[in-house]
Amino acid sequence: MAHFGDMQNAIYNAGLNGILPDFPVDFATLQERAQSAISPSLLNYVQGGCGDEHTQDRNAQAFHDWGMVPRMLVDCSERDLSIELFGLRLPSPIFMAPIGLNGEMTQDRRGDIAAAQAAAETGVPFCASTLSNSPLEEVRAAAGETPSFFQLYTPKNRDLAQSLISRAEQSGYRALVITLDTWLTGWRPRDLNTASFPQLRGKVLENYFSDPVFRSLLDAPPEDDLTGAVRMWTSVFGQVLTWEDIAWFREATSMPIVLKGICHGDDARKASDLGVDAIYCSNHGGRQANGGIAAIDMLPDVVAGAGSTPVLFDSGIRSGTDVVKAIALGATAVGIGRPYTYGLAIGGARGVAHVLSSILAEADLLMAVNGYPDLDAVRAAGAH
Repeated sequence: MAHFGDMQNAIYNAGLNGILPDFPVDFATLQERAQSAISPSLLNYVQGGCGDEHTQDRNAQAFHDWGMVPRMLVDCSERDLSIELFGLRLPSPIFMAPIGLNGEMTQDRRGDIAAAQAAAETGVPFCASTLSNSPLEEVRAAAGETPSFFQLYTPKNRDLAQSLISRAEQSGYRALVITLDTWLTGWRPRDLNTASFPQLRGKVLENYFSDPVFRSLLDAPPEDDLTGAVRMWTSVFGQVLTWEDIAWFREATSMPIVLKGICHGDDARKASDLGVDAIYCSNHGGRQANGGIAAIDMLPDVVAGAGSTPVLFDSGIRSGTDVVKAIALGATAVGIGRPYTYGLAIGGARGVAHVLSSILAEADLLMAVNGYPDLDAVRAAGAH
């Protein structure tokens, strides 16, 4: 039986012939390589957080406050990292979290397509962002047989929201991920100090520019009047959502509905009571609000409130070890963010596939060494 951890054997065996990995296998070196490949303004947007970035930093640091207790004399010669989610059997618990500037991360400005191609290669689902340089239909097609999810920044215009949702459903996306914490943008000093906001320059807006409802709102198409199209985008972006809106989303789609940004147990409980299909514990990587608690420290309370409703998680994941700890604390699936984006910057689809494979290899080997043959064993052991 093949295992994700077999990747290390392939690397060592290639090394006998003088062949080194094309891309780093650890986050620190990956980040260092990516920093030299990304323009300063883009790097500010990708790496920047809110305020003094304390929450962003704590998201990653807090994983070191949790540990796994090894169990010995357990046969882990075969491991199973698969999960069930939205009626799908997935080979691993990780997915690519939605990132709104993927499109700008490759030289051809088609980073969304490259990320989807990596999903097709690895079997790791891609959660496509509303903010994209390529239409959501093309992104979905690039992922092939690997399931994809669609993340929605809900616009103020209901007809436009319905159009985006319907396009995603018709294209074959398997879940609708509704972001709750970004009806406006948090205070981001790195971007403010350089007065740079990519969307205001017309970047990553192709899902709007290609949408028939959005285009019907314009005096001239975006290709003729980019300034006017961007101005229209600023006027429709960012609907304030309340619990009463969940019923509308349920009517708008038959896709499973996921609420992204839930960090309180009571909110998780209410979402579960309303029948959402999954709860997504995330503080947006510390990019939207500063001064908060690390997302991983809020996960147990969210899981308790969610009851039997699956809980997705992201914010601060940097390694396979982090993935296993999140699973141990109750997450059903774990989103990878910055690491795969850095992979995009240094290697396109191949870079992303390498990063995802490295994370899975580390998670698999950690489970093997610690005596956890499957994810149920990880959850039973917990993190302490």
